[in-house]
Amino acid sequence: MSTNALILSGGGARASYQVGVLQAVADILPHLHNPFPIICGTSAGAINAAALAAHPGEFCAAAMDLSKTWRSLEIEQVFKVGWWEQVSSGLKVLASFFNDGLGKDKPFALLDNSPLRELLTNVIAFENIPKRIESGDLEALCITALGYNSGESVSFFQGQPSLRGWRRYRRVGTPAEITVEHLLASSAIPAVFPSVKLSKEYFGDGAMRQMAPISSALHLGADRIFVIGVSGNRHAAAHWKAKKQMQAKHSPSIAQLIGQMFNSAFIDALEGDIEHLERVNDLLKLLPEGDRCDNTSHLRPVDTLIISPSKPLDKIAGRKIRHMPKSMRFFMRRTGATAAGGGSAAASYLLFSHEYCNELMELGYQDAMWERDSIEAFFGESSK
Repeated sequence: MSTNALILSGGGARASYQVGVLQAVADILPHLHNPFPIICGTSAGAINAAALAAHPGEFCAAAMDLSKTWRSLEIEQVFKVGWWEQVSSGLKVLASFFNDGLGKDKPFALLDNSPLRELLTNVIAFENIPKRIESGDLEALCITALGYNSGESVSFFQGQPSLRGWRRYRRVGTPAEITVEHLLASSAIPAVFPSVKLSKEYFGDGAMRQMAPISSALHLGADRIFVIGVSGNRHAAAHWKAKKQMQAKHSPSIAQLIGQMFNSAFIDALEGDIEHLERVNDLLKLLPEGDRCDNTSHLRPVDTLIISPSKPLDKIAGRKIRHMPKSMRFFMRRTGATAAGGGSAAASYLLFSHEYCNELMELGYQDAMWERDSIEAFFGESSK
């Protein structure tokens, strides 16, 4: 029998799109008890992954509870907002210039995400993870973060005792008991949220330097991959020749530059890894199984189903910036994080308002419903 893995990528507030897709899967296949024995998450996707893995009930109930959390989410539950908080954080960053670039009391960051720690502690029952592993409902939960000292992408996994760690170039898999600290580390966008110390090293956002986001699931034994992305690039790929190049109206704003940096970290690696996986699958189909040599005998075809946004999320964010607190709106407008400034992509990662998140969830639900036949076929084949 095949083993399914769920891949949830990073993307800050964009991760709400993933919840809409999961809710649709639960509605399409309400009989599924545990469709994803292996769950891998990075950055904000790590939070969704842990919430699913730690839920004691059926998949439908887990998706419903996760949806309720995101639908009622407000920015104040993720990071502190207000004029004083913004100015104080900025002053701390400036103060680090006179301290060899270091934070005096704790790692410096532009935003204080201590409210997120409280939220995650309240909504995720981490003690259920080992219980689900012991019962056989869960093969493994994997959370990836970047080690600032080693420069390695570390995949912390909690799973069945038979699972072993791995080491590849700049990629490490190590067993660990997943806690709220791992989620905060994996979602700590550099300079935006503070880094987190795990064991002897400080860690930050797992999307940074994650060259092969799908590889962790394969190391953990998956042979079927369900990927929920947060970029519409795959939908636009077939029409790229028809797109007209727009004339630039102004030089790139600060937010536009930051948005492209975020896109590079959170989106490009996953899309590149998916393309590589699909190419290997195509090559294996052309090679008769009996003709494989020793160098290729370890390769196996991996079935994939990818759901990604049919609409550009940055444009949706550009319309929703007005729902941010005044202090954040001021900062966003001054840096060009608006549709007019060309930097709405940067805002799309930090817009944790329920107005924005709800629209992304609805888009995810709609996109998954459009792929209903593919989803039914994917899970129908996995049960054979």
